[in-house]
Amino acid sequence: MPQALPAIIAALFLLIGALGLALKYSGNHALLWALGAALGYTLYRGAFSFAGGFREALAKGRGAGLRGQMLMLAILVIIMLPAIHAGTLAGAPVRGIVFPAGVAVIIGAFIFGIGMQLGGGCASGTLYTAGGGNTRMLLTLIFFIIGATIAAYDSERWADLPVLSAIFLPELIGLWPTMIGSLAIFLCVALVSRVVERRRHGRVEPIFSAPSPESPRRWSWAVAAIILAALNILTLWAAGRPWVITASFPLWGSRIVAEFGWDEPAFWTFWEDPTRTEAFLRPLLAERSSVMNFGLMLGAFFAATVAARFSPTWRLPWWHVCASVIGGLLLGYGAVMASGCNISAYVAGIASGSLHGWLWILPGLAGNWVGLQLRPLFRLDH
Repeated sequence: MPQALPAIIAALFLLIGALGLALKYSGNHALLWALGAALGYTLYRGAFSFAGGFREALAKGRGAGLRGQMLMLAILVIIMLPAIHAGTLAGAPVRGIVFPAGVAVIIGAFIFGIGMQLGGGCASGTLYTAGGGNTRMLLTLIFFIIGATIAAYDSERWADLPVLSAIFLPELIGLWPTMIGSLAIFLCVALVSRVVERRRHGRVEPIFSAPSPESPRRWSWAVAAIILAALNILTLWAAGRPWVITASFPLWGSRIVAEFGWDEPAFWTFWEDPTRTEAFLRPLLAERSSVMNFGLMLGAFFAATVAARFSPTWRLPWWHVCASVIGGLLLGYGAVMASGCNISAYVAGIASGSLHGWLWILPGLAGNWVGLQLRPLFRLDH
């Protein structure tokens, strides 16, 4: 049975937030809030974890989570990439997430990958599990924000590393070659994961059927992947760019630094970029990523109460605390350094046809593998 009072509280916060944003800013802000909530609800109900999917594939040879990611990416590439190439989706102007690809992306993705396995989640995973009542992940989120803020402060150290210009693959090789090549890679990854899983376990976990009654997941991988893809596409239409998460983390941390007078982040090199300067000077809820992130956490909170699984545990083993602190710092620093996380670099970058999205994934997986080797030091189960 749902946890009635917490569910009502979550629903009221979601409703009040949407109405407040609509009145103070615009109906578009309210829509982004609702999309964030829907993403959080879906991530929680599908237990859709990028860190978990990578861990299962690398440590156990189980690839259902990886195949779910490939399905989601295939849908996004088929629909979002042509829209981004054309510059419009259903009459709305849109643009992709296309960033320079260079050494900083490689190092940052590797660091982020280690943080995924020590911190216990990726960017989306940290937000939805923290919102769903996981106190270890709430600690990871706090240090995720601190790590991102340190990276912003420290940006002069890595900003001048060798880098290519931002490369939009459809302009380099054409739209259709980019789409077909991307889909071929997704298919190969899915097929290889099936072969590996069958050899190691004698069977392949289906992604289209519902999980077993014993499983804490409620939706199949495919259902979650399809809904997440649809919400990504709606976000592109509503926000004018793909779903991103970690852009708001250095902003939150830097605003706290400024508020307490610890430093003047406005003079940091990181915030000298005109787009970032504008975000830094605007009210927090005027920033679209922040609106979606707050909505995502509340959506996950609502999902946890509906599933009667909202039960925070405040006593954590010290070694898990250490893992969250170290993992969170690596997640934050790596995400800022790599110009994005698993969502804004890996998913949004690939769906946008950006070379940096493809460059992110291999060092990201290498970092996940290193993180897996370190997990036993913190008594974290594979």
